[in-house]
Amino acid sequence: MSSATQGLNTQQFIDGLLVAGEGPEEQLLNPASGEVLLLLAEASAQQVSDAVESAQRAFLSWSRTIPARRAAVLLAIADVIERHATMFAELESLNCGKPYHQALSDDIPAAIDTFRYFAGAVRCQRGQLGGEYLEGHTSMIRRDAIGVVASIAPWNYPLMMAAWKMAPALAAGNTVVFKPSEHTPLSTLALIPLLRHIVPTGVINVVYGRGETVGNYLVNHPLVRMVSLTGDIVTGQKIMQAAVKNVKRTHLELGGKAPVIVCDDADLDEVVAGVRRYGFYNAGQDCTAACRVYADRKIYDALVESLGHAASSLRYARSNDSENEMGPLISARQRDRVASFVERALGHPHIERITGAQMHSGPGFFYPPTILAGCQQQDEIVQREVFGPVVSITPVDSLEQALQWANESEYGLASSVWTKNIDRAWQLAAQLQYGTTWINTHFTLVSEMPHGGLKRSGYGKDLSGDALQDYSVVRHIMAKVKTQF
Repeated sequence: MSSATQGLNTQQFIDGLLVAGEGPEEQLLNPASGEVLLLLAEASAQQVSDAVESAQRAFLSWSRTIPARRAAVLLAIADVIERHATMFAELESLNCGKPYHQALSDDIPAAIDTFRYFAGAVRCQRGQLGGEYLEGHTSMIRRDAIGVVASIAPWNYPLMMAAWKMAPALAAGNTVVFKPSEHTPLSTLALIPLLRHIVPTGVINVVYGRGETVGNYLVNHPLVRMVSLTGDIVTGQKIMQAAVKNVKRTHLELGGKAPVIVCDDADLDEVVAGVRRYGFYNAGQDCTAACRVYADRKIYDALVESLGHAASSLRYARSNDSENEMGPLISARQRDRVASFVERALGHPHIERITGAQMHSGPGFFYPPTILAGCQQQDEIVQREVFGPVVSITPVDSLEQALQWANESEYGLASSVWTKNIDRAWQLAAQLQYGTTWINTHFTLVSEMPHGGLKRSGYGKDLSGDALQDYSVVRHIMAKVKTQF
């Protein structure tokens, strides 16, 4: 075990108790060095069942608590995270490899704000008016909790994704069995002991393990009423197939391939700064990464040159972590996957390497920021999600062509438009088939606004009041009443 993880909780959290996993052990690695951090035993099938049954028992009382009580619990969770912000940032950096200063300034505040937002949102929900819609009868609408929610999170933003999954589900009155990624459970494991005296027994349960074992046990449990997943399309399809058996609700965010439309009047300095930051943030391991650029041919050459210089200036793999702007990929497997995408792309004579595209020679799972120019619409590098620090640039002859190509994708999560003409921006934004479209920025999220996809990027919203609706059900109650005293 690494000295950095000594004293860290390594147990499951089931029915208010910390219990050792009964399944096989998995290695957790530091992606920046390849060092083994610790061995962690996953939950057994029985332990997963115990967690679900605990959540079901807790649901009977938690779902009947008033919004103010639920809000108080969420606010207390936010306060705990804030008090231990540096510890959580250190664990995110250690487990994900991302620079510590980014985790501290971005990931941790986002998690805190998510809990605080939903604490407020649940106390001011609105809905359809009750009243008499049939003579002699009075109707009312209730919005109630669904039941036990199985939440399965990815490895790119561990604590923030835990907040996105837990906060709206708990606010709506559900109980949660949460499975962090088997690659990045450290921050969640550290959070659990801090919640034992805040959250009622059984309201939150945490089980650790792989998707094919623990995840499979969880989504197939008959008492689970809803499955919430952030992951890839293949995993989402498996979740949907499992959900069919018991007609479970599903909430799926399944990746993206964000188009970046750069018009001929765009401020190129802003575009370059935006793609440099949002194309390579978190080493490109983000479903909304600005990774697929469509540039008007009039400014294409200038943009390619500037982006090449900008990407090559990104600092990574430095011994002084405070200097780093980009971390490693999560694993050797993911690094090799990204490298294989680039290698196949460069096998096409029309694709030009502008910068990057070479394996890092030092320790850790780093891959250099890579810009590939001259990419064509049908190329794999344009169509498939790489999930790494790789940006493709494709020239376009018209806005109509850029719009058509942007929409010709199986993904529909996020997009951006860059232009000084606001009328043009709104027209393009209205026609882009993506859950979010940014204008002259990218990857800018706030808790008050919904985040979610179209097409094969999934359905359901994280963040905003829309998430509360996703994690609850509308019920109609009608009473026959006397029309006279």
